[in-house]
Amino acid sequence: MTHTTEPGRGAHARDGRQTKGEHTKESGGRKGLHRRKFLGGMAGVGLGAVGAAGAAFSLLTEGTRNKAAAATDGTLTIPDLLEGTTSGGTTTFTLAAQTGSAEVLSGVTSTTAGYNQSFLGPTMKWTKGDTVLLNITNGLSEDTTVHFHGAHIPAKMDGGPQNAFAAGTTWSPTFTVLDEAKTLWYHPHALGTTAKQATHGLAGMIIVEDDSDTSAALPSDYGVDDIPLIFQCLAVGSTGDIKYDQAGYLTSGLSYPLLVNGENVDDTTLAFSATKTRNRFRALNASPSDIITIQRSDGGTLTQIATDQGYLAEAAEVTTIRLVAGARAEFVMDVSADVTLQAVVTTGWIRGGSGTYDFLTVAAGGTDTPADLPSTLNTIERYDTSDFTARTITLSNTGATMKINGSAGLTMAGMAMISTTLGSKEIWTITNASQLEHSFHLHDVPYQLISINGAKPTGVELGWYDTFEVVGGGTIEIAMEFTDFADDTYMYMLHCHLLQHEDEGMMASLMVTES
Repeated sequence: MTHTTEPGRGAHARDGRQTKGEHTKESGGRKGLHRRKFLGGMAGVGLGAVGAAGAAFSLLTEGTRNKAAAATDGTLTIPDLLEGTTSGGTTTFTLAAQTGSAEVLSGVTSTTAGYNQSFLGPTMKWTKGDTVLLNITNGLSEDTTVHFHGAHIPAKMDGGPQNAFAAGTTWSPTFTVLDEAKTLWYHPHALGTTAKQATHGLAGMIIVEDDSDTSAALPSDYGVDDIPLIFQCLAVGSTGDIKYDQAGYLTSGLSYPLLVNGENVDDTTLAFSATKTRNRFRALNASPSDIITIQRSDGGTLTQIATDQGYLAEAAEVTTIRLVAGARAEFVMDVSADVTLQAVVTTGWIRGGSGTYDFLTVAAGGTDTPADLPSTLNTIERYDTSDFTARTITLSNTGATMKINGSAGLTMAGMAMISTTLGSKEIWTITNASQLEHSFHLHDVPYQLISINGAKPTGVELGWYDTFEVVGGGTIEIAMEFTDFADDTYMYMLHCHLLQHEDEGMMASLMVTES
Protein backbone atom coordinates (compact mmCIF):
# COMPACT_ATOMS: atom_id res chain seq x y z
CA MET A 1 0.00 0.00 0.00
CA THR A 2 1.46 3.38 -0.94
CA HIS A 3 0.27 6.64 0.57
CA THR A 4 2.00 9.73 -0.76
CA THR A 5 1.63 13.29 0.44
CA GLU A 6 3.27 16.47 -0.70
CA PRO A 7 5.30 18.18 2.03
CA GLY A 8 3.64 21.34 3.25
CA ARG A 9 0.39 20.41 1.58
CA GLY A 10 -0.68 17.04 2.90
CA ALA A 11 -3.11 14.37 1.85
CA HIS A 12 -5.87 16.30 3.58
CA ALA A 13 -5.75 19.40 1.38
CA ARG A 14 -8.34 18.06 -1.00
CA ASP A 15 -10.27 21.29 -1.18
CA GLY A 16 -7.20 23.13 -2.46
CA ARG A 17 -7.06 25.46 0.52
CA GLN A 18 -3.65 24.59 1.89
CA THR A 19 -0.48 26.28 0.71
CA LYS A 20 3.06 25.06 0.73
CA GLY A 21 5.33 26.23 3.49
CA GLU A 22 7.78 28.75 2.06
CA HIS A 23 11.33 27.51 2.11
CA THR A 24 14.28 27.88 -0.21
CA LYS A 25 17.62 26.13 -0.30
CA GLU A 26 20.91 27.77 0.41
CA SER A 27 23.37 27.55 -2.43
CA GLY A 28 24.99 24.18 -2.12
CA GLY A 29 23.41 23.73 1.29
CA ARG A 30 20.73 21.56 2.78
CA LYS A 31 19.13 23.95 5.28
CA GLY A 32 16.27 26.28 4.39
CA LEU A 33 16.74 30.05 4.43
CA HIS A 34 13.48 30.16 6.40
CA ARG A 35 12.18 33.43 4.95
CA ARG A 36 8.94 34.61 6.51
CA LYS A 37 6.13 36.67 5.01
CA PHE A 38 2.79 37.70 6.44
CA LEU A 39 1.00 34.46 7.28
CA GLY A 40 3.53 32.81 4.95
CA GLY A 41 3.31 29.04 5.00
CA MET A 42 0.19 28.99 7.16
CA ALA A 43 -1.94 26.06 6.10
CA GLY A 44 -5.56 26.87 5.33
CA VAL A 45 -5.32 30.66 5.64
CA GLY A 46 -6.25 33.24 3.03
CA LEU A 47 -6.06 37.02 3.18
CA GLY A 48 -9.74 37.08 4.06
CA ALA A 49 -8.84 35.61 7.42
CA VAL A 50 -6.81 38.63 8.41
CA GLY A 51 -9.73 40.91 9.10
CA ALA A 52 -11.69 38.17 10.79
CA ALA A 53 -8.81 37.37 13.09
CA GLY A 54 -8.71 40.88 14.51
CA ALA A 55 -6.54 43.94 14.29
CA ALA A 56 -3.52 42.29 15.86
CA PHE A 57 -3.16 39.95 12.92
CA SER A 58 -3.01 42.83 10.45
CA LEU A 59 0.06 44.24 12.18
CA LEU A 60 2.23 41.39 10.95
CA THR A 61 3.81 42.28 7.64
CA GLU A 62 7.29 40.86 7.39
CA GLY A 63 9.16 38.61 9.81
CA THR A 64 12.88 38.00 9.66
CA ARG A 65 14.30 34.54 10.25
CA ASN A 66 17.17 34.66 12.69
CA LYS A 67 19.03 31.41 12.48
CA ALA A 68 19.61 29.62 15.72
CA ALA A 69 22.82 27.65 16.10
CA ALA A 70 22.46 23.98 16.81
CA ALA A 71 23.74 22.13 19.83
CA THR A 72 27.41 21.30 19.66
CA ASP A 73 26.91 17.60 20.34
CA GLY A 74 25.85 16.02 17.07
CA THR A 75 24.60 12.74 18.53
CA LEU A 76 20.86 12.16 18.88
CA THR A 77 19.87 12.44 22.53
CA ILE A 78 17.62 9.62 23.73
CA PRO A 79 15.32 10.70 26.59
CA ASP A 80 15.88 8.72 29.75
CA LEU A 81 13.53 5.81 30.41
CA LEU A 82 11.76 6.41 33.71
CA GLU A 83 11.96 3.35 35.90
CA GLY A 84 8.84 2.47 37.84
CA THR A 85 8.67 0.61 41.12
CA THR A 86 6.31 -2.37 41.20
CA SER A 87 4.68 -3.47 44.42
CA GLY A 88 1.39 -5.24 45.11
CA GLY A 89 0.53 -5.34 41.43
CA THR A 90 0.92 -1.57 40.91
CA THR A 91 3.78 0.15 39.12
CA THR A 92 4.53 3.59 40.54
CA PHE A 93 6.19 6.38 38.56
CA THR A 94 7.45 9.58 40.16
CA LEU A 95 7.46 12.87 38.26
CA ALA A 96 8.20 16.43 39.32
CA ALA A 97 7.33 19.45 37.20
CA GLN A 98 10.17 21.91 37.72
CA THR A 99 11.82 24.97 36.25
CA GLY A 100 15.34 25.15 34.94
CA SER A 101 17.44 26.55 32.12
CA ALA A 102 18.69 25.27 28.79
CA GLU A 103 20.32 26.52 25.61
CA VAL A 104 17.48 26.42 23.11
CA LEU A 105 19.58 28.82 21.03
CA SER A 106 23.28 28.02 21.11
CA GLY A 107 25.11 30.21 23.58
CA VAL A 108 21.90 31.78 24.89
CA THR A 109 20.32 30.62 28.15
CA SER A 110 16.55 30.24 28.22
CA THR A 111 14.34 29.78 31.25
CA THR A 112 12.73 26.39 30.72
CA ALA A 113 10.73 23.70 32.49
CA GLY A 114 10.75 19.93 32.52
CA TYR A 115 9.76 16.79 34.36
CA ASN A 116 12.54 15.52 36.64
CA GLN A 117 14.98 17.73 34.72
CA SER A 118 15.42 21.18 33.23
CA PHE A 119 13.82 20.58 29.84
CA LEU A 120 11.38 17.94 28.55
CA GLY A 121 10.80 14.75 30.52
CA PRO A 122 11.70 11.07 30.62
CA THR A 123 9.88 8.43 28.61
CA MET A 124 7.47 6.18 30.47
CA LYS A 125 6.65 2.62 29.43
CA TRP A 126 3.25 1.22 30.31
CA THR A 127 2.04 -2.31 29.60
CA LYS A 128 -1.53 -3.16 28.69
CA GLY A 129 -3.30 -4.71 31.67
CA ASP A 130 -0.98 -3.24 34.29
CA THR A 131 -2.10 -0.87 37.04
CA VAL A 132 -0.03 2.31 37.23
CA LEU A 133 0.21 5.01 39.88
CA LEU A 134 1.82 8.35 39.16
CA ASN A 135 3.02 10.60 41.97
CA ILE A 136 3.39 13.99 40.29
CA THR A 137 4.69 16.95 42.29
CA ASN A 138 4.16 20.52 41.15
CA GLY A 139 7.45 22.36 41.57
CA LEU A 140 6.26 25.35 39.53
CA SER A 141 4.99 28.66 40.91
CA GLU A 142 1.48 28.18 39.52
CA ASP A 143 -1.17 25.50 39.07
CA THR A 144 -0.53 22.75 36.57
CA THR A 145 -1.99 19.46 35.41
CA VAL A 146 -0.56 16.46 33.59
CA HIS A 147 -2.69 15.12 30.76
CA PHE A 148 -1.98 11.66 29.34
CA HIS A 149 -2.63 12.52 25.71
CA GLY A 150 -4.37 9.70 23.86
CA ALA A 151 -4.81 7.42 26.88
CA HIS A 152 -8.18 5.73 27.45
CA ILE A 153 -8.52 6.28 31.20
CA PRO A 154 -11.18 7.56 33.63
CA ALA A 155 -12.05 11.26 33.32
CA LYS A 156 -11.00 11.80 36.93
CA MET A 157 -7.47 10.66 36.00
CA ASP A 158 -7.28 12.32 32.57
CA GLY A 159 -5.36 15.41 33.68
CA GLY A 160 -7.74 17.97 32.24
CA PRO A 161 -8.43 21.40 33.75
CA GLN A 162 -10.54 19.91 36.55
CA ASN A 163 -7.44 18.05 37.75
CA ALA A 164 -5.36 21.20 38.29
CA PHE A 165 -3.19 21.07 41.40
CA ALA A 166 -1.36 23.85 43.18
CA ALA A 167 2.33 24.64 43.47
CA GLY A 168 4.00 22.48 46.09
CA THR A 169 1.35 19.75 46.02
CA THR A 170 1.30 16.23 44.58
CA TRP A 171 -1.37 14.65 42.37
CA SER A 172 -1.52 10.85 42.31
CA PRO A 173 -3.71 9.43 39.55
CA THR A 174 -3.99 5.64 39.26
CA PHE A 175 -5.63 3.45 36.63
CA THR A 176 -5.40 0.20 34.71
CA VAL A 177 -3.83 0.48 31.26
CA LEU A 178 -6.48 -0.57 28.73
CA ASP A 179 -4.70 0.74 25.65
CA GLU A 180 -3.06 -1.57 23.16
CA ALA A 181 0.44 -0.83 21.86
CA LYS A 182 0.79 2.80 20.78
CA THR A 183 2.73 6.01 21.31
CA LEU A 184 1.20 8.57 23.70
CA TRP A 185 2.59 11.62 25.43
CA TYR A 186 2.10 13.72 28.55
CA HIS A 187 1.91 17.48 28.99
CA PRO A 188 0.14 20.20 31.03
CA HIS A 189 -3.54 21.01 30.48
CA ALA A 190 -4.54 23.74 32.95
CA LEU A 191 -6.82 26.56 31.82
CA GLY A 192 -4.97 29.40 30.14
CA THR A 193 -1.43 28.14 30.83
CA THR A 194 -1.06 25.09 28.60
CA ALA A 195 0.89 26.88 25.87
CA LYS A 196 3.15 28.64 28.36
CA GLN A 197 4.06 25.50 30.27
CA ALA A 198 4.34 23.09 27.33
CA THR A 199 6.44 25.39 25.14
CA HIS A 200 8.89 25.88 27.99
CA GLY A 201 9.51 22.12 27.99
CA LEU A 202 6.86 20.26 29.97
CA ALA A 203 6.37 17.30 27.65
CA GLY A 204 7.40 13.65 27.49
CA MET A 205 6.64 10.44 25.62
CA ILE A 206 4.67 7.40 26.79
CA ILE A 207 5.17 4.01 25.12
CA VAL A 208 2.39 1.47 25.63
CA GLU A 209 3.43 -2.15 25.10
CA ASP A 210 1.30 -5.26 24.70
CA ASP A 211 1.80 -8.98 24.09
CA SER A 212 0.42 -9.06 20.55
CA ASP A 213 2.17 -10.98 17.77
CA THR A 214 2.67 -7.68 15.95
CA SER A 215 4.50 -6.12 18.88
CA ALA A 216 6.70 -9.21 19.17
CA ALA A 217 7.66 -8.88 15.50
CA LEU A 218 8.68 -5.21 15.72
CA PRO A 219 11.80 -3.54 17.15
CA SER A 220 11.26 -2.75 20.82
CA ASP A 221 14.68 -2.22 22.45
CA TYR A 222 14.37 1.38 23.64
CA GLY A 223 17.20 3.58 22.44
CA VAL A 224 18.73 0.75 20.42
CA ASP A 225 16.26 -0.04 17.65
CA ASP A 226 13.15 1.70 19.08
CA ILE A 227 13.85 5.42 18.88
CA PRO A 228 11.76 8.37 20.14
CA LEU A 229 11.72 11.59 18.08
CA ILE A 230 10.14 14.54 19.88
CA PHE A 231 9.82 17.56 17.56
CA GLN A 232 9.37 21.09 18.85
CA CYS A 233 9.33 24.20 16.67
CA LEU A 234 9.45 27.12 19.09
CA ALA A 235 9.52 30.93 18.90
CA VAL A 236 12.45 32.44 20.80
CA GLY A 237 13.66 36.00 21.31
CA SER A 238 17.30 37.00 20.97
CA THR A 239 17.77 36.91 24.76
CA GLY A 240 16.39 33.36 24.92
CA ASP A 241 12.83 34.24 25.96
CA ILE A 242 10.51 31.47 24.75
CA LYS A 243 7.28 32.94 23.36
CA TYR A 244 3.96 31.20 23.80
CA ASP A 245 1.08 33.60 23.06
CA GLN A 246 -0.05 35.94 20.31
CA ALA A 247 1.66 38.98 21.81
CA GLY A 248 4.93 37.09 22.01
CA TYR A 249 4.71 35.75 18.47
CA LEU A 250 4.06 39.26 17.11
CA THR A 251 7.29 40.68 18.54
CA SER A 252 10.20 41.34 16.20
CA GLY A 253 13.55 39.62 15.96
CA LEU A 254 12.35 36.10 16.69
CA SER A 255 14.09 32.85 15.88
CA TYR A 256 12.09 29.68 15.22
CA PRO A 257 14.43 26.85 16.19
CA LEU A 258 13.50 23.25 15.46
CA LEU A 259 14.40 20.92 18.30
CA VAL A 260 14.55 17.13 18.17
CA ASN A 261 14.69 15.51 21.62
CA GLY A 262 15.69 18.91 22.94
CA GLU A 263 18.59 19.41 20.50
CA ASN A 264 18.57 22.32 18.03
CA VAL A 265 18.88 21.02 14.45
CA ASP A 266 18.81 24.33 12.56
CA ASP A 267 22.42 24.02 11.45
CA THR A 268 23.47 20.55 12.57
CA THR A 269 22.27 17.15 11.45
CA LEU A 270 22.14 14.81 14.43
CA ALA A 271 23.50 11.28 14.10
CA PHE A 272 22.24 7.91 15.20
CA SER A 273 24.47 4.87 14.76
CA ALA A 274 22.23 1.87 14.09
CA THR A 275 23.32 -1.46 15.49
CA LYS A 276 20.34 -3.29 13.99
CA THR A 277 19.21 -3.32 10.38
CA ARG A 278 15.54 -2.61 11.14
CA ASN A 279 14.85 0.43 13.27
CA ARG A 280 11.57 1.76 14.61
CA PHE A 281 10.97 5.48 15.06
CA ARG A 282 8.22 7.04 17.17
CA ALA A 283 7.55 10.59 16.00
CA LEU A 284 5.74 13.12 18.19
CA ASN A 285 4.96 16.68 17.16
CA ALA A 286 5.11 18.49 20.51
CA SER A 287 5.22 21.90 18.83
CA PRO A 288 2.73 24.47 20.09
CA SER A 289 1.36 25.11 16.61
CA ASP A 290 3.67 24.26 13.72
CA ILE A 291 3.21 21.29 11.38
CA ILE A 292 6.03 18.78 10.92
CA THR A 293 6.36 16.63 7.79
CA ILE A 294 8.95 13.83 7.93
CA GLN A 295 10.63 12.51 4.78
CA ARG A 296 13.87 11.01 3.51
CA SER A 297 16.40 13.30 1.86
CA ASP A 298 16.84 10.78 -0.97
CA GLY A 299 13.12 10.69 -1.73
CA GLY A 300 12.79 7.09 -0.58
CA THR A 301 9.92 5.62 1.37
CA LEU A 302 9.22 5.16 5.03
CA THR A 303 7.26 2.15 6.25
CA GLN A 304 4.54 3.58 8.46
CA ILE A 305 3.17 1.10 10.98
CA ALA A 306 1.05 3.23 13.33
CA THR A 307 -0.93 6.42 13.73
CA ASP A 308 -1.87 8.23 16.96
CA GLN A 309 -3.87 5.34 18.32
CA GLY A 310 -1.91 2.27 17.39
CA TYR A 311 -1.05 -0.08 14.59
CA LEU A 312 -2.40 0.27 11.07
CA ALA A 313 -4.16 -2.70 9.52
CA GLU A 314 -1.04 -3.22 7.40
CA ALA A 315 2.27 -1.49 6.91
CA ALA A 316 2.12 1.39 4.42
CA GLU A 317 4.95 2.63 2.23
CA VAL A 318 4.81 6.43 2.39
CA THR A 319 7.05 9.21 1.14
CA THR A 320 6.00 11.69 3.83
CA ILE A 321 4.41 11.63 7.27
CA ARG A 322 2.56 14.82 8.14
CA LEU A 323 2.03 15.59 11.84
CA VAL A 324 -0.10 18.46 13.06
CA ALA A 325 0.47 19.72 16.59
CA GLY A 326 -0.09 16.91 19.08
CA ALA A 327 -0.07 14.07 16.54
CA ARG A 328 2.12 10.95 16.53
CA ALA A 329 3.16 8.27 14.05
CA GLU A 330 5.46 5.26 14.00
CA PHE A 331 7.56 4.04 11.10
CA VAL A 332 10.33 1.52 10.50
CA MET A 333 13.31 1.59 8.18
CA ASP A 334 15.56 -1.28 7.13
CA VAL A 335 18.88 0.55 7.02
CA SER A 336 21.48 -1.08 4.79
CA ALA A 337 23.07 2.25 3.85
CA ASP A 338 23.13 5.58 5.63
CA VAL A 339 19.81 7.44 5.50
CA THR A 340 19.18 11.10 6.27
CA LEU A 341 15.76 12.12 7.54
CA GLN A 342 14.33 15.56 6.90
CA ALA A 343 11.67 17.62 8.65
CA VAL A 344 9.64 20.11 6.64
CA VAL A 345 8.21 22.75 8.98
CA THR A 346 5.08 24.70 8.06
CA THR A 347 3.58 27.26 10.38
CA GLY A 348 0.04 26.56 11.51
CA TRP A 349 -0.48 29.82 13.37
CA ILE A 350 -0.06 33.57 12.79
CA ARG A 351 3.69 33.17 12.65
CA GLY A 352 6.11 30.32 13.09
CA GLY A 353 8.63 27.99 11.56
CA SER A 354 9.16 27.14 7.93
CA GLY A 355 11.90 25.36 6.03
CA THR A 356 13.45 21.98 5.40
CA TYR A 357 15.91 20.53 7.89
CA ASP A 358 18.17 17.50 7.63
CA PHE A 359 17.60 16.56 11.26
CA LEU A 360 18.99 13.01 11.56
CA THR A 361 21.41 10.75 9.74
CA VAL A 362 20.92 7.09 10.56
CA ALA A 363 24.27 5.36 10.00
CA ALA A 364 23.95 1.75 8.90
CA GLY A 365 25.60 -0.75 11.21
CA GLY A 366 23.38 -3.78 11.51
CA THR A 367 24.52 -7.14 10.16
CA ASP A 368 21.27 -8.99 10.85
CA THR A 369 18.61 -9.82 8.27
CA PRO A 370 15.19 -9.01 9.71
CA ALA A 371 12.19 -11.17 8.89
CA ASP A 372 9.42 -9.79 6.72
CA LEU A 373 6.95 -7.59 8.55
CA PRO A 374 3.64 -9.29 9.34
CA SER A 375 1.22 -8.95 6.44
CA THR A 376 -1.44 -7.87 8.93
CA LEU A 377 -0.56 -5.60 11.84
CA ASN A 378 -3.98 -4.97 13.30
CA THR A 379 -7.64 -5.76 12.74
CA ILE A 380 -9.53 -2.51 12.24
CA GLU A 381 -13.24 -2.93 11.73
CA ARG A 382 -14.59 0.11 9.97
CA TYR A 383 -17.66 1.63 11.55
CA ASP A 384 -21.03 1.41 9.86
CA THR A 385 -22.30 4.83 10.95
CA SER A 386 -25.82 4.49 9.57
CA ASP A 387 -27.34 4.30 13.06
CA PHE A 388 -24.78 6.48 14.88
CA THR A 389 -25.90 9.62 16.71
CA ALA A 390 -24.91 12.65 14.64
CA ARG A 391 -23.47 15.91 15.98
CA THR A 392 -21.92 19.00 14.47
CA ILE A 393 -18.96 20.63 16.19
CA THR A 394 -18.20 24.10 14.84
CA LEU A 395 -14.78 25.73 15.25
CA SER A 396 -14.83 29.51 14.87
CA ASN A 397 -13.31 32.73 16.12
CA THR A 398 -14.21 36.31 16.91
CA GLY A 399 -10.99 38.21 16.53
CA ALA A 400 -8.39 36.43 18.65
CA THR A 401 -11.05 34.67 20.75
CA MET A 402 -11.45 31.03 19.69
CA LYS A 403 -14.76 29.18 20.04
CA ILE A 404 -16.38 25.77 19.85
CA ASN A 405 -20.09 25.78 19.06
CA GLY A 406 -20.13 29.52 19.68
CA SER A 407 -18.63 29.38 23.18
CA ALA A 408 -15.14 30.39 24.27
CA GLY A 409 -13.79 27.87 26.76
CA LEU A 410 -11.86 30.33 28.88
CA THR A 411 -13.46 28.98 32.06
CA MET A 412 -15.05 25.64 32.85
CA ALA A 413 -18.44 27.33 33.17
CA GLY A 414 -18.02 29.15 29.87
CA MET A 415 -17.28 26.04 27.79
CA ALA A 416 -19.74 24.42 25.44
CA MET A 417 -20.82 21.07 26.89
CA ILE A 418 -21.13 17.88 24.86
CA SER A 419 -23.10 15.29 26.84
CA THR A 420 -23.26 11.63 25.90
CA THR A 421 -23.78 8.26 27.56
CA LEU A 422 -21.68 5.20 28.07
CA GLY A 423 -21.99 2.88 25.07
CA SER A 424 -23.08 5.64 22.70
CA LYS A 425 -21.84 5.46 19.12
CA GLU A 426 -21.55 8.84 17.45
CA ILE A 427 -20.50 10.52 14.21
CA TRP A 428 -19.32 14.11 14.48
CA THR A 429 -18.96 16.62 11.69
CA ILE A 430 -16.11 18.96 12.67
CA THR A 431 -16.65 22.15 10.69
CA ASN A 432 -13.98 24.84 10.55
CA ALA A 433 -15.94 28.06 10.10
CA SER A 434 -12.71 30.08 10.21
CA GLN A 435 -9.89 30.30 7.69
CA LEU A 436 -7.41 29.32 10.39
CA GLU A 437 -5.60 26.01 10.77
CA HIS A 438 -6.88 23.77 13.58
CA SER A 439 -5.72 20.47 15.05
CA PHE A 440 -8.75 18.66 16.50
CA HIS A 441 -8.05 16.53 19.58
CA LEU A 442 -10.57 14.35 21.42
CA HIS A 443 -9.91 12.96 24.90
CA ASP A 444 -11.09 9.55 26.13
CA VAL A 445 -11.61 7.41 23.02
CA PRO A 446 -9.99 7.05 19.59
CA TYR A 447 -11.86 7.95 16.44
CA GLN A 448 -12.03 6.84 12.82
CA LEU A 449 -12.01 9.31 9.96
CA ILE A 450 -15.18 9.00 7.88
CA SER A 451 -14.50 11.85 5.46
CA ILE A 452 -11.89 14.58 4.98
CA ASN A 453 -13.13 17.68 3.18
CA GLY A 454 -15.77 15.54 1.46
CA ALA A 455 -13.40 12.75 0.39
CA LYS A 456 -13.24 9.26 1.84
CA PRO A 457 -10.10 8.42 3.82
CA THR A 458 -7.46 6.23 2.20
CA GLY A 459 -4.15 4.66 3.18
CA VAL A 460 -2.96 5.61 6.66
CA GLU A 461 -6.07 7.73 7.12
CA LEU A 462 -7.90 4.44 7.77
CA GLY A 463 -6.08 4.05 11.08
CA TRP A 464 -7.14 5.21 14.54
CA TYR A 465 -6.64 8.84 15.57
CA ASP A 466 -7.12 11.24 18.45
CA THR A 467 -5.66 14.36 16.76
CA PHE A 468 -6.29 15.42 13.17
CA GLU A 469 -5.98 18.45 10.95
CA VAL A 470 -8.96 20.64 10.01
CA VAL A 471 -7.84 23.13 7.38
CA GLY A 472 -9.30 26.62 7.08
CA GLY A 473 -12.86 26.32 5.79
CA GLY A 474 -12.57 22.52 5.86
CA THR A 475 -14.62 19.73 7.41
CA ILE A 476 -13.82 16.28 8.74
CA GLU A 477 -16.25 13.58 9.86
CA ILE A 478 -15.17 11.32 12.69
CA ALA A 479 -16.82 8.34 14.40
CA MET A 480 -16.25 6.93 17.88
CA GLU A 481 -17.76 4.73 20.57
CA PHE A 482 -17.76 5.76 24.24
CA THR A 483 -16.67 2.74 26.26
CA ASP A 484 -15.64 1.77 29.79
CA PHE A 485 -15.78 5.06 31.70
CA ALA A 486 -18.61 7.29 32.93
CA ASP A 487 -18.60 10.07 35.52
CA ASP A 488 -21.16 12.57 36.79
CA THR A 489 -18.54 15.08 37.93
CA TYR A 490 -15.38 14.87 35.86
CA MET A 491 -15.30 15.70 32.18
CA TYR A 492 -13.09 14.98 29.22
CA MET A 493 -12.12 17.70 26.75
CA LEU A 494 -12.30 18.31 23.00
CA HIS A 495 -10.21 21.14 21.64
CA CYS A 496 -7.79 22.52 19.09
CA HIS A 497 -4.26 21.31 19.82
CA LEU A 498 -2.69 24.49 18.53
CA LEU A 499 -1.96 25.36 22.13
CA GLN A 500 -2.54 29.07 21.67
CA HIS A 501 -5.99 28.38 20.23
CA GLU A 502 -6.76 26.13 23.19
CA ASP A 503 -5.76 28.85 25.66
CA GLU A 504 -7.71 31.43 23.66
CA GLY A 505 -10.93 29.47 24.13
CA MET A 506 -11.13 26.66 21.54
CA MET A 507 -11.97 23.97 24.09
CA ALA A 508 -15.23 22.29 25.10
CA SER A 509 -16.25 19.79 27.77
CA LEU A 510 -17.27 16.19 27.11
CA MET A 511 -19.38 14.58 29.80
CA VAL A 512 -19.86 10.81 29.56
CA THR A 513 -22.46 9.50 32.01
CA GLU A 514 -24.14 6.16 32.63
CA SER A 515 -26.86 5.35 30.14
